[in-house]
Amino acid sequence: MPPGESQSRALPVIPSVQFSSTVASGTGPKLDGAARRMKFPGKKLLPVLVFILSCLSILRLLKIAITTTTTSHSSPRAAALSSSIQQECSSSECSEVQSNAPGVESGPRKTVANSAFLIPKEFVFLSNLITNIAPCNLLVLSLQTQYLNLSSINAGGVTVFLEDDPYKISLNKVDSNGTRVYKVKYQVPAKKAYKLLKHARENPVCAPSTSLLQQSSCKLALRNLPQEVYQLKWDVVVVDGPIGDAPEAPGRMSTIYTASILARSGKTTDVVVHDVHRMIEKWFSWEFLCEENLVSAKGRFWNFRISNQSNDTRFCSSETVRIK
Repeated sequence: MPPGESQSRALPVIPSVQFSSTVASGTGPKLDGAARRMKFPGKKLLPVLVFILSCLSILRLLKIAITTTTTSHSSPRAAALSSSIQQECSSSECSEVQSNAPGVESGPRKTVANSAFLIPKEFVFLSNLITNIAPCNLLVLSLQTQYLNLSSINAGGVTVFLEDDPYKISLNKVDSNGTRVYKVKYQVPAKKAYKLLKHARENPVCAPSTSLLQQSSCKLALRNLPQEVYQLKWDVVVVDGPIGDAPEAPGRMSTIYTASILARSGKTTDVVVHDVHRMIEKWFSWEFLCEENLVSAKGRFWNFRISNQSNDTRFCSSETVRIK
């Protein structure tokens, strides 16, 4: 600053300029409208989203309430059913009759759902077989309502049922004088099938010409059945037990073998095996009932007709099937 010039000189006044809020008259309204349009959908969607979330919350609460109610009603029934089954199984009758085979801890299953019900053509097949020879001596290694009908067809004859499930016995009541139900216990698990088959092939004590079943030392022989089973000459033997549907469940190895021995002590006996689509039933039927004796088949039934062969040393005349 030059000397002598006052420092209190006033600053120059800068003229004020007013700026318009709209930079260009052509673009201002469009921008305002666009802003309004962008805000409008958000305001509209908010109530809709709130409504949807509310509905979902209500539906979830309803589902929880229904599930809780159903569980509370079904649990007492399930507990009561389980308790009744355990009471039946703990009675002394569960072990009235025992086989001579080695034991397994798992016992018979006690639910109706496990019953292998016959399809219509199988029941007709079995009914026709009994009708053609009734009255006769009929032995059934199983017990269910459909088989009980066979005792009515066999009026005047003798019908004997062998069953290992006390629950089935409690469900099926028998009133006929010619029909009897015996409780048995099978203790050989299905997983031992091959070992027992090998035992039967290698031991002469399992041959059909050996002594009576009660005195047999063959591991497949059922020695402790009711005396009536050994004394009568059976016209028809139906093998549909034990259940044999799992490795630990009792298998049908002993029942098929025993049915074969019983059949050879009479004149002519029809042995009908159910569930032959399963490996054990198929194996042991071929081994002890023999393909040469197969006279008919229907559904899951094979019908073998065996004449008196108590003096034979072999079950089958020719080894058409060998399972190794």
